[in-house]
Amino acid sequence: MKHTDPTTDSRQPVLVASALKKSYGSKLALKSVSVSLYPGQFVALLGPNGAGKSTLVQILSGLFVPDEGDLSVLGYDIRSQAPQALAGLGVVFQQASLDLDLSIRANLLFHTDLHGLPRKLALERIEAGLTQHGLLEQAGVSVRSLSGGNRRKVELIRALLHKPRFLLMDEATVGLDPASRHDLMRSVEALARDGEVAVLWTTHLVDEVVNADRLLVLNQGQIVFDGTPSALVEQTGRSTLEQAFLSLSQPAPGARGG
Repeated sequence: MKHTDPTTDSRQPVLVASALKKSYGSKLALKSVSVSLYPGQFVALLGPNGAGKSTLVQILSGLFVPDEGDLSVLGYDIRSQAPQALAGLGVVFQQASLDLDLSIRANLLFHTDLHGLPRKLALERIEAGLTQHGLLEQAGVSVRSLSGGNRRKVELIRALLHKPRFLLMDEATVGLDPASRHDLMRSVEALARDGEVAVLWTTHLVDEVVNADRLLVLNQGQIVFDGTPSALVEQTGRSTLEQAFLSLSQPAPGARGG
């Protein structure tokens, strides 16, 4: 994938997070995290358990409000302009969020109704998404009958129906078999290559970040690296990406927040 350097990219960033801080009681989960994402970038966020990934994802998706710092999506402030900001965001969460007893089509229509899409346009986009992922013939079956990989496909289709510019994939391959994991990653990487969507892919699996345009390493609530995967290997002097990641990601005792 072609790397986009934010220092030379003249386009406006899709997401800008500045000095985000979040505490749980006396525990500081995020310590002044700043990051910008640009159109067409596939950015991987890698961190061990307890690094603060879950807290950061919850803030970026609008579920949590930071104690300090600023966050905007497409120029809209997440605090004062939440509807506009969230309209530009698509999310596939780690935990499945489909209604298992509804059909694929009903799940997707519920999402388009929430976003106010006209029914004709919604049905057109749903059909296109199902066709792209080979699920059109199963549109009427209940989600409960689908494999884990196909459920993830439905969640990806759903996340894209309102044409977001920022796609957040939170540990989206958890529980998938190797073939399904590969298919999901290639689909999302292709979205970024098309140039309109900025993708943030969070994971603790090193092999999922090899092809990323940028790699962010989060440890103990701080971004300790922002660059290409190959630059991380070079910077740490290790022989493999996994060794390089481990050298930066020793977990803090008693850490919380995934």
